[in-house]
Amino acid sequence: MKNIYIAIPLVCLFASIIAGLFGKVVGRKGAHTITIAGVAIAFVLSLVVYADVKDGNTFNGALYTWAISGNIPFQIGFLIDQLSATMMIIVTFVSLMVHIYTIGYMSSDLGYQRFFCYISLFTFAMLMLVMSNNFLQLFFGWEAVGLVSYLLIGFWYDRETAIFANMKAFLVNRVGDFGFLLGIAAVLYLFGSLDYSAVFAGANGIKDATVMSPFGEWNWLTVTCILLFIGAMGKSAQVPLHVWLPDSMEGPTPISALIHAATMVTAGIFMVARMSPLFELSETALSTVLVIGSTTAILMALVGLVQNDIKRVVAYSTLSQLGYMTVALGVSAYEVAIFHLGTHAFFKALLFLGAGSVIIAMHHEQDMRKMGGLRTIMPITYLTTVIGSLALAGIPPFAGFFSKDAIIESVHHSDLWGAQYAYVAVLLGVFVTAFYSFRLLFMTFHGSNRSDDHTRKHLHESPTVVTFPLLALAIPSVLAGFMFFEPVLNGSFFGSSIFILPEHDVVNELAQGYEGTSGIGMIFAAIGHGIQTLPFWLAIFGVVFAWYCYCKNLALPGKIQKMFRPVYIILEKKYGFDELYQTIFSKGSVLAGKFLYKYADAGLIDGTLVNGSANSVNRISGALRKVQTGLTYHYAFAMIIGLFALITFFVWF
Repeated sequence: MKNIYIAIPLVCLFASIIAGLFGKVVGRKGAHTITIAGVAIAFVLSLVVYADVKDGNTFNGALYTWAISGNIPFQIGFLIDQLSATMMIIVTFVSLMVHIYTIGYMSSDLGYQRFFCYISLFTFAMLMLVMSNNFLQLFFGWEAVGLVSYLLIGFWYDRETAIFANMKAFLVNRVGDFGFLLGIAAVLYLFGSLDYSAVFAGANGIKDATVMSPFGEWNWLTVTCILLFIGAMGKSAQVPLHVWLPDSMEGPTPISALIHAATMVTAGIFMVARMSPLFELSETALSTVLVIGSTTAILMALVGLVQNDIKRVVAYSTLSQLGYMTVALGVSAYEVAIFHLGTHAFFKALLFLGAGSVIIAMHHEQDMRKMGGLRTIMPITYLTTVIGSLALAGIPPFAGFFSKDAIIESVHHSDLWGAQYAYVAVLLGVFVTAFYSFRLLFMTFHGSNRSDDHTRKHLHESPTVVTFPLLALAIPSVLAGFMFFEPVLNGSFFGSSIFILPEHDVVNELAQGYEGTSGIGMIFAAIGHGIQTLPFWLAIFGVVFAWYCYCKNLALPGKIQKMFRPVYIILEKKYGFDELYQTIFSKGSVLAGKFLYKYADAGLIDGTLVNGSANSVNRISGALRKVQTGLTYHYAFAMIIGLFALITFFVWF
């Protein structure tokens, strides 16, 4: 099994190297064949590992020691348990679908081999992250996915918007990664080890340790957890470090699906779930996670209402759904957070690839106001987008219903500070999510076609290589809830890979509500309970209202926009985060640079230290030159004055 563990990430790495360095030799067909085969092998091997783990066989060990500093070894190793095995399947399956889809989407792109190299390397980096058993390897995978995302977002490097977007993503993630690195440093300081097992075993012993700060005495574990979570805020795009994710749409659609569904943005969610033995010992950290997640969930959902770019609507839904996952982490429902991560990976990849299919048909037009009437022209894309939208909106029996409903119920059962605020936020988010999901569906596929004549004449369904991944992703978007709802709630799915204190175990409280039911009976009980609760009717109302606005009364959205013009402007400007950061950090950095140049570089260093010292020597030498007159009586007078001064000194002192 150890050889299988090693093979899973390395086969993706080797495929990436071949496609990248030998792309001209293997050609376009060779590049996609090798990388798809590599990811397919990784997926099959991940299934083998998952089956082995379900039989009770886990692994935690080092592969080799990279370096030793003092008595601290820095190792590369794997932790294979229920959590990592689940993540491996999600990552490799979604990546495989994206690889296949890319053949059709990027068929005419000059950087074809390079793109396959990048996405295979991206998969390798994410696998190294989720399989790690120590903070060193976690940080390697963490930074590697950030680096490759930079390359992918700016893949079309001849576009200024793409270069701006990838630089923005890189810089914002550096802010989060700085906090993450400080958190790892705190772990090393407190525990003297970077190995998960050693850190988790020693967590209880230092839970009361404190550190003095300018603001008083702080709990060490709270500081460490919040620093680690800052890293998660950057990777998983939580407010206020969310601004990079919508702009990542500048990359090709396949990478948008990969980043938003199964890699990078889920890294922060996975990391906090893996660190549950630390976060459970700090309610302050949990409340911080809860409030930030709920704020992200509702604020980003509202921005999604006013977007007209089809990919940006889906992007803001990703931000909102990441907020839901973070909320689940904050109330200690780690299993439910990963459950929603999995269901979201399927239906969000489906929605992105569906959007890409529409973009192909529309000759790369992305404005939904120029679409419409595509449901009869693109029946497969339409059907799969309907499935993805129903899952995103949380309509039973689709997968998103089970995971989202479990999150909302978990928050409802929580007693943590901030839980009431979070409950209101996630409830409002249900209506808004349903509305913008079906707004996209109705504007794109229903009504009359609003495209130009040339585009309208050439509209057709996408080729099989594009529609096959859509159909493959639609299946788990429907069935994932049926398969995993019961084991997630009863605690058998993740087992000991997640640690929860009894007083925080809200998932156990949910499970008690289904006591006496199992299998399909539990599924029907969940659906029956769901349709009697407020979230279900909020979702239904959102769908119906979207239909009324964009199919029945087309003038109503314009009237609402005029009525709430100030609110619309705020949402259109995305609350001004971009402008604020541009003013403070971008323009502020330029002003700071000019100030330092004028007063520190030119003024202090050049003006005072370098030129100033030279000018001082010049002035002194100029004064001394005047003393050297060359006249004998001047020198004789100076000798007399000097002699008089010496006699005076010796007489008096």
